[in-house]
Amino acid sequence: MLLEQKHYPVSALCKITGISRSAYYKWRHREKSQNELQNEKLLVLIREAYEERDGILGYRQMTIKLRREHQLKVNHKRIYRLMKVMGLKSVCRKKKYNYIKSTPEVIAENVLNRDFKAEHTCEKWLTDVTEFKYGNGQKAYLSAILDLADRSIVSYVIGHSNNNALVFETFDLAVASHPDAKPIFHSDRGFQYTNKTFKSKLDKAGMTQSMSRVGRCIDNGPMEGFWGILKSEMYYLHKFDDYDSLKKAIEEYIDYYNTRRYQKRLKCMTPIEYRNYLAGMQHKESTNHF
Repeated sequence: MLLEQKHYPVSALCKITGISRSAYYKWRHREKSQNELQNEKLLVLIREAYEERDGILGYRQMTIKLRREHQLKVNHKRIYRLMKVMGLKSVCRKKKYNYIKSTPEVIAENVLNRDFKAEHTCEKWLTDVTEFKYGNGQKAYLSAILDLADRSIVSYVIGHSNNNALVFETFDLAVASHPDAKPIFHSDRGFQYTNKTFKSKLDKAGMTQSMSRVGRCIDNGPMEGFWGILKSEMYYLHKFDDYDSLKKAIEEYIDYYNTRRYQKRLKCMTPIEYRNYLAGMQHKESTNHF
């Protein structure tokens, strides 16, 4: 307030604002409403959460975080207004993706057919490889597999080259952690996925191969969506001078995404929380059945 910060006389301030001295003092000594008190509390929590994640939280993510971590019953419109008052908005920006053509050895139908709903984990897996730059134009690559039921990252590998080994290792890690999984396995038509060796690995694991149509990134929409989230909430916000710092940042972000990033589509749970929730529901159903 100007009175405290600049020590302006009350009479001068009242004259400028066009109010009486009695009205001013009545306002100064009034008791704050419950709504005002809660707003003051929310402003502090919003600022702390915003700075904790380097400004990546928009009002929707902020609302979920406050509800989950502070048990506050707040409306997203209220959080939007308060963030606007403080001049806070997500620093994330979106980036478009381009399809890279390849000559396939094996082509599979689009079995998934944009049906991105899954009742159980290990029912439908999506995969892809994305590129990052660091230093003076050097490149790193991230291969990952996403489970459609809980949107978790099942496995991932970071490497210097976009090659078969990168994709094969990612697949092997997923199979090792989920040996009984036999999902629909969906990818684009990148050279690694149209490779005969990769097809044999899928067949051995008992998985059904599915591929996006040529130039239709939307056929692998949730996977593309994850790349967008990762890059806008982490990668685009920093400059990476070396491979190791980039690799560490990716690893930390995926851990955050899986275990601490709440998603509205997952009943405001994290992917791992939702995975455990689905497992509990499945166990309950099987128990009731018997």
